[in-house]
Amino acid sequence: MKIVQILPELNEGGVERGTVELARELVKRGFNSIVISHGGKLVKQLEKDGSLHVELDVCSKNPLSIFGRVLALKKVLKKLKPDIMHVRSRVPAWLVYFSNKELKIPIVSTVHGFNSVSFYSKIMTKADKVICVSGAIKEYIQRNYNTDENKITIIPRGIDLVKFNPENLDKNFIKEFRKRFDLDGKFVVSSVGRITQLKDLETFIRAIAIIQKQIPNTAGLIVGGVREDKRKYFNSLKILAKALHVEIIFAGSTPNVSEIYALSNAVVSTSKKPESFGRSVAEAIALNTPVIATNHGGVLDIIQNGINGYFVKPEDERNFADKIMLSKGLKFNGFNYIKENFSLKQMVEKTINIYEDLEK
Repeated sequence: MKIVQILPELNEGGVERGTVELARELVKRGFNSIVISHGGKLVKQLEKDGSLHVELDVCSKNPLSIFGRVLALKKVLKKLKPDIMHVRSRVPAWLVYFSNKELKIPIVSTVHGFNSVSFYSKIMTKADKVICVSGAIKEYIQRNYNTDENKITIIPRGIDLVKFNPENLDKNFIKEFRKRFDLDGKFVVSSVGRITQLKDLETFIRAIAIIQKQIPNTAGLIVGGVREDKRKYFNSLKILAKALHVEIIFAGSTPNVSEIYALSNAVVSTSKKPESFGRSVAEAIALNTPVIATNHGGVLDIIQNGINGYFVKPEDERNFADKIMLSKGLKFNGFNYIKENFSLKQMVEKTINIYEDLEK
């Protein structure tokens, strides 16, 4: 079976990493795996794992160029002759919608987030089968679009239990990272992910400032890339940290996220907007690191309150600080919990079942 996944770009992010991981597993199982995107730094890994990448502008939201891009995509699809198209974002979904009118290739969509309710966003529910990454997402699209129950399958994003395994860590990276940022002997509290306003890193910084008054050897670690259009916001975070006299380390992005989770004493998600699933939450728990997160969205399916983490109301830095300090006492087997409930193997098998049902 020939599967084409299509998404805007292949740079960092949960959707992008999930696409690459699924592609790799499809190849292992003998599927012909192809990904169409505008390119990015994950293309090399994708191709190394055995998938074909086709570079096409399925990223731009410019309505003036849509006709030409629909024709270009249609030409590519005619050449590839896929059995299934799997769309992962709204712009690609619209392009597929128009280019597929004649071709009639079965379409699967994955709704990854709480997109604004609009005619534009509704396209993600128009596929033959709709995957939701959490129960919260399923409830959201049914409430706003009356999506047919029979079309929907909940498939949480799968965690790669080879990469996110306490036994498979790069200990040299951890040692060098600790030395580079002077983390030895410190209580390390991390936030991992792209730096955007929706992550509400102001609350994270303020919580760290509170903790440092009680635990002076606390280090706040922010790990994630900064897009050019987020530079102003990034600079405002630095100004806030300086004004509060708080130690915040802005470490940039790294492919060694499993090691970051493992060297952290706690991982924090202060997102204002509900996370559709909360991949970083599940990954951190797999490394036996407690997670403190805002109490909305997909993380409600993952964190066991008081067992492997805590929930906090959005923008409540005092409660975040309290729960982060409280998490020092948590001991749990996070790897087995994630293996039983959110493994990559489960995600791949459930996704393949959908592909095969459509091909019948």
